[in-house]
Formats: sequence, C-alpha cells, structure tokens
Amino acid sequence: RIHALRTLTTESVAVLMPFKAQELNHTNGIYYGQNAVSGNMIRIDRAQLLNGHSFRLGVSGSGKSMSAKEELVEIALRTKDDILILDPESEFGQLVKALGGEVLPISPHSSIHLNALDIDRAYDEGKTPLVDKVKLILSVFEPLTENGLTAKQRSILDRCARLVYREYIRGGYRGAPPTLVDLRRILLEQPEAEAHDLALASELYTTGSLNIFAHQTNVDTGARILCYDIRELDEQLRPVGMVVTLDAIFNRVIQNWKKGKTTWVFADEFYLLFRYQYSADFFYKLWKRIRKYNGLITGLTQNVDELLRSDTARLMLANSEFLILLNQSATDREELAKLLHISDTQLGYITDVPAGCGLIRCGGQLVPFTNAFPQNTDLYRLMSTRPGEMLN
Repeated sequence: RIHALRTLTTESVAVLMPFKAQELNHTNGIYYGQNAVSGNMIRIDRAQLLNGHSFRLGVSGSGKSMSAKEELVEIALRTKDDILILDPESEFGQLVKALGGEVLPISPHSSIHLNALDIDRAYDEGKTPLVDKVKLILSVFEPLTENGLTAKQRSILDRCARLVYREYIRGGYRGAPPTLVDLRRILLEQPEAEAHDLALASELYTTGSLNIFAHQTNVDTGARILCYDIRELDEQLRPVGMVVTLDAIFNRVIQNWKKGKTTWVFADEFYLLFRYQYSADFFYKLWKRIRKYNGLITGLTQNVDELLRSDTARLMLANSEFLILLNQSATDREELAKLLHISDTQLGYITDVPAGCGLIRCGGQLVPFTNAFPQNTDLYRLMSTRPGEMLN
C-alpha cells in the first residue's frame, strides 16, 4: 500500500461515468426535438445566446424546411413576435396563409410594388440614415453597369440621392418617400454625361417593363407574419430584387424595434444571396446589426458546398451560436467538420441519417437529436413539401 492520496476532480469523474449526456433545456425554450443519447427534450431559447442567429444545413429531403416551419409555428402560437420570410422557392406560402399571415408574390407579372427608396428615420440608429440608403442605391445601380460603378458615377449617385431625399427628410419623414422614378429624373437634370448614362441604364427598372421596385409600395406590409415570395424574379431582376426585399425586411425590423417588438427573419435557400456581391454584403450587414434591433435570423440551405465558397458565409457560420446540421453529403461533412471542429463520432449523426435527425450546435455544445413529427395531422401536411403529403 502506498500512503498517498490523489484528488479526483468532478470533470475527471464525469469522464469515467458512462451515464453522462449533454443536455439543452432552457426555461421557456422552443422545442427542437429529442436528445438522441438521453431521449430528453431539447428546448432552446435563442434570445439567451450571445447571438440568436441560426442556420439549418442539409441535403435535399433532410428536413430543413420542416424544422424551420415547426419553429415558425411555435413562435406564431406562443408569442406575439413578428415573422418575416424571404421565400425563393414558394415553400412557406401555404403555412403562412393558414396562420393568418400575408404572402407577397414579388415578380414582374404581379401588381405588387415595393419602393426601393423607402426609408426609416431609425436607419443607422437615427444618426445618419441617408448614408445607409445611399449604399443601397449603389447596390441597386451596380448590376446595371457593365464593369461596375466608377468613382465618378458613385459621386453622382450620392449627390442625386441627397437631392431626391432632401424635401422628404426636411418634412420629418412624413408623406410619400421618393422613388427610383424620382431619382432617374434628378439624374437627367445633372450636367454630367455619366449621370445621363446612369439614367438610361436604369430606364428598364424605372419606367420600363421591370419597374416593380420603382413605385410607391402598394401593399400592406404590416401583417404579423409576412412572406416575400421571390420565386418569379428572373436572373435579371433577382440581384436587385433580393437587395430591395432585404431592405424592406430591415425597415420592418427597425419599426418593430421602436415598438419594443421582436422580429424573426427566415431566409430560405440563403445561398442564393451569396451568388451576388450586393445581396451578400447586405445580408452580412443585416446579420451583424439586426441583433441590436431585437431581430433573430434563420437561414436555410441545401447547397452547403456553394455557400462555403464565400468567405463571408464561412465567417457567419463559424460565429453563429445556433446551428442545426441535418444529413450532409460527403464533401460538405468534411468542410463542416473542419470549420466547426466536429469529431468523427459526431459526424456519424449527420451521415446517412433519416430526415429530421442530426446535430444541434448551441453555444459551442454539440448535441445529437432526433425529431419525428406526427404525419397523420393537418399541420404536418401544411408543412411538408413532399409530393403526395401536402395539404390540398
């Protein structure tokens, strides 16, 4: 016998105990499934995290949309928060209508208009709201030029933007804000040839056939649950359309913040936003700033490989406190394992697993989960996008 004692810390004992399982159970949290190890419920309050932004990643059919819709339904039924959805694939409309929300089909064939120059006094926290709006105007005009805006064209647009907003701002942001048609008129009044070139380049989107963002907003965007359906935006309109729609969402978030309300934003197939530098930059700005305005973003995508080609997207994923990883392709698993430090054992929970099963990363903790929703319900048929399962 050796007359010696050694202290065994609680952490060391936990390693030796075969009954240890990481649990996620926040008071008043939203239900996200069952712990695959312990079978206990997983309930998470995203507002308790450092940032409550969430991303759901998985191959087609892995259960991304179903997971997001379950969360959306619970938010709608148990809170008074507002819910805004960017829907590029028309997957949320049926559920939104069933919950009493509004669906706005944004397309050249629709009678709906969104004013790209809508502005709220609280832009940039009320300090210099026009600065952020000028950046949006530059983003709108950037795709209209062959090689991007020159320094001279940027200066001209900045000058014209200040001119077109001058009376509206002086009037205390009351009445009807200016439109792209007004901005084009101001451009034509300038002496520089470059200003006339910009006016000509914008003609298709102001007085031409693709003018859906050049008139006063003609729909009520005040519904508690609002779905922006952008499926019918073609390749020519989509870069501008996504920026304008994100700006409309940001305006609403700011208005809710002034009322003391929380806003949840869902962006389906958000890899599309990173196909264009303008929408990628705007979405990243939204992701960074929206938390200060009581906003929470949820992004969904199946094109993980395409998304991870963007350094901005990789940064957002690595710094998000709440991720739901569903079934992944082999190449995506490798990339995500490196980015999120996932072990080989944990990778087994996102490899060839049924729909609704995977890993939840919450505040640095990785927990495997399962989530089987009862299929013999109208709610399931409202949420499902599988042929033959949807509610008619």
